[in-house]
Amino acid sequence: MDRVYFGLDMSLRSLFCSSILSQYRSTIVSLRIHSQGRGPQPRPLEPRLRVRGNSSHFIGSLSTQAFRRVLTIFQNCSKTCINAQGKTFQSSTLDIFPTMAFKALATLLSVVVTIQVANAALTRRVACADGVNTATNAACCALFAIRDDIQENLFDGGECGEEVHESLRLTFHDAIGIGSTGGGGADGSMIIFDEIETNFHANNGVDEIVDAQKPFIAKHNITAGDFIQFAGAIGVSNCPGAPRLEFFLGRPSAIAPAPDLTVPEPFDTVDSILARFADAGNFSPAEVVALLSSHTIAAADHVDESIPGTPFDSTPETFDTQFFVETQLRGTLFPGTGGNQGEVESPLRGEIRLQSDSELARDSRTACEWQSFVNNQAKMQNAFKAAMLKLSILGHDINNMVDCSEVIPEPPTFTGSATFPAGLSHNDVEQACATTPFPTLASDPGPATSVAPVPPS
Repeated sequence: MDRVYFGLDMSLRSLFCSSILSQYRSTIVSLRIHSQGRGPQPRPLEPRLRVRGNSSHFIGSLSTQAFRRVLTIFQNCSKTCINAQGKTFQSSTLDIFPTMAFKALATLLSVVVTIQVANAALTRRVACADGVNTATNAACCALFAIRDDIQENLFDGGECGEEVHESLRLTFHDAIGIGSTGGGGADGSMIIFDEIETNFHANNGVDEIVDAQKPFIAKHNITAGDFIQFAGAIGVSNCPGAPRLEFFLGRPSAIAPAPDLTVPEPFDTVDSILARFADAGNFSPAEVVALLSSHTIAAADHVDESIPGTPFDSTPETFDTQFFVETQLRGTLFPGTGGNQGEVESPLRGEIRLQSDSELARDSRTACEWQSFVNNQAKMQNAFKAAMLKLSILGHDINNMVDCSEVIPEPPTFTGSATFPAGLSHNDVEQACATTPFPTLASDPGPATSVAPVPPS
């Protein structure tokens, strides 16, 4: 039988037309069908789905007769989608390039159909039982109530405060527990086996957020692994300038604790830190830097226990690039007692600097990537979002999970620019990137900056 070989590029996660390949929850952006002339034919391609980042590619083959039916259904579906919705539509293009395999010489027929469709018009939505929300998958409906509960009762009405910082820290400490020595990754073992894991040295202080999150897990029908990552994504959405993190549902409960020594410590060497990330999930040095964007809204309680709530930059309530500026400035003082393991001098009163952050900002493998985030909000957001998705599904197959990212709120925008804190300037930069000079920034006016601690919840 004559066959047409094709590939479907599906870069969005919403269904274009339920009558075509309905098993894939993706928008079909373009359909390219390439035929072969007579003579040696390629080996028939078995239909399969490949996932790379946020894009999926379906490869397969159709009989020429089946292709004609597909084309007809696509055209009819597009009209149905448009007529059924009656909303504002954006332009999307369907490119179809068929060439029939029975031709002696390949002939190219190009059909370009411009379809005015909106994302909402492309996706069949499910009405949730609460009578308020809708979702693309019924499994996501239960998350709306959990979201509202934790926003009000864990995050103090939607603040970007201490519980957000600690919840984000927990997403990392739970997920990184995987590698060549064992562990299940983002499986909730930090909560399920808290009596073991919270006693690991690297997890000092994690017991506080574990205890805070446990009642929500008991109240709602959700696994610990899913809750940890969901709470982290919801919490980050409260911080101006943050990206809207993705959330996939479907982590089974942990069956064993993660082994000790899987969480990097602030006194570890750059070699050790990069090796640990590579072992956990093949993270590149650039992805490690991206994950450390989390420190822009972080604070330390236990590095120097005499000054709990000490932030890593001067704007801990905002997800901005200030952290990458200030870690590159010359350290001159300790905000507290000094001499603590994993701490080095910082440039500002009230600000703490981890040894690991300082060394990653100055190591030749990471320094230029670190500097590239300075005053580049979009790059930092995109890199952090991608790295966090990779981290959040460690130990799991994303193809077996449900994309419930639509439940995550859109974070408030941030329109400011990175600056040198008052009293400091370009002269205080310790240049580490060998190929690109440090960006030119303005200095804040006024007396030397002093950073206030993050108030407890």
